[in-house]
Amino acid sequence: MLRLVLRFYNFHFSKDKEFARRLRQLIGFTPSNMGIFRLAFSHKSTSSEKAYAIQNNERLEYLGDAVLGTIVAEYLFKKYPNSNEGFLTKMRSKIVKRKSLNKIGDKMGLDMLLSEYNQTRLSRSMLGNAVEALVGAVYLEKGYAGTKNFVVNKVLRNYVDVHELESFDDNYKSQLLEWCQKNGQTVSYKLLARYKFEKRDRFKVAVMVNGKKLATADDFNKKSAEQTASEKAMVVLGILDPEEEEEED
Repeated sequence: MLRLVLRFYNFHFSKDKEFARRLRQLIGFTPSNMGIFRLAFSHKSTSSEKAYAIQNNERLEYLGDAVLGTIVAEYLFKKYPNSNEGFLTKMRSKIVKRKSLNKIGDKMGLDMLLSEYNQTRLSRSMLGNAVEALVGAVYLEKGYAGTKNFVVNKVLRNYVDVHELESFDDNYKSQLLEWCQKNGQTVSYKLLARYKFEKRDRFKVAVMVNGKKLATADDFNKKSAEQTASEKAMVVLGILDPEEEEEED
């Protein structure tokens, strides 16, 4: 009963009523705890530096990442009853990987909310982080069943073409290796730098074809950087259409 009262108050009388109404359009309900949803859109670059002051969405992102992975795994398990573990794992990876979440966040219009709650330049990775943080906030508000309903009906069915992903090969490193083998070329990867960015290790790698550097990429994960560099190299080699490739920050 208290939550119903709080939701009614937040929608009609709260100082955050405009935010509450935008959230209702986005997630399908008015939250009772507006604080955790404001936090979901607060990036650490604008939060307090005091160790005890949790004023950013990192913890919600951590929670949302785990919940989202479980929901997507269950969704795929039921959707493909005759598929093996390898197929299900690849499909889940295609949906929850950073690049996919960035695109989902963009389609959801999360950049508008992020720009209101942060005094910093928005990067595409912040969109994916916000998707996970939003899932975490919904989980705290509605529990697993309510979050599954949100993810399946508001996210997956609106912003993810699962059937298209079935035939989409996003392993660019493997594709590049196969192309090089067919064309008598050699491919290798070189770590150019390892540095701190937003208090995390970030890797810059180069992809070398026949000893020539074709492309570089940065990421928080070395394997992810190699994948992005491979994708860029495939564009340089004319294997991929550059107009179909979306630039990632």
